[in-house]
Amino acid sequence: MNEIFLDTETTGLSAKGGDRVLEIACVETENLIPTKKIFHKLINPEKKISEEAFKIHGLSNDFLKDKEKFKDIADEFLEFIKGKKIIIHNAAFDVEFINTELQKINKKILNIKEIVDSLEIARSKFPAASNSLDNLCKRFNIDLSKRTKHNALLDCELLREVYINLVDEKEPSLISKANEVSTDVIDSFLETNKNRKKIFVKPSAEEINKHSSFLKSELKKNFF
Repeated sequence: MNEIFLDTETTGLSAKGGDRVLEIACVETENLIPTKKIFHKLINPEKKISEEAFKIHGLSNDFLKDKEKFKDIADEFLEFIKGKKIIIHNAAFDVEFINTELQKINKKILNIKEIVDSLEIARSKFPAASNSLDNLCKRFNIDLSKRTKHNALLDCELLREVYINLVDEKEPSLISKANEVSTDVIDSFLETNKNRKKIFVKPSAEEINKHSSFLKSELKKNFF
């Protein structure tokens, strides 16, 4: 099963209070390695963006006014995540917003019980620490230089790197894939060379004498 790292940006903090999704991003991976398939949409939220939210992501109503509405991208979004393991940091927040949007257009909502919350994993590992995405990136020495503003697509990639550290994977599939390649190369080599004759090289008398002299002189030395 492939994974989806998902993040959203919103007009405010309260889905129940009427705030809306204005950006949604999904990065697909296979065994935590990016497949290069992404889903990323900027959305006209049809709702005034709060000043606090604007300070976080820098997206304005004027900038988003000509973008698609959530109802226009919903089917494509649902198809993209279908049958995949979804990983979100602070899943309760994003899922509530997404489900509120899906309910508005009578679409099937996401089941939060089927979603992996990296925040819960972080809290179980570091119960006395602040486990925001920023702080986890700092803990694991993940480069934050591009994160001058919150950006759903960038945050998905940061989350992927954080998650790898949280579950102690350290890109295991890179080793697996390398081994697969090595096995293929070895098999190909053996197939190519299976009919070749073995050649035995016999040392000359002079070479044997030199080797004996070397062992007698060198083994007397104390290398330790």
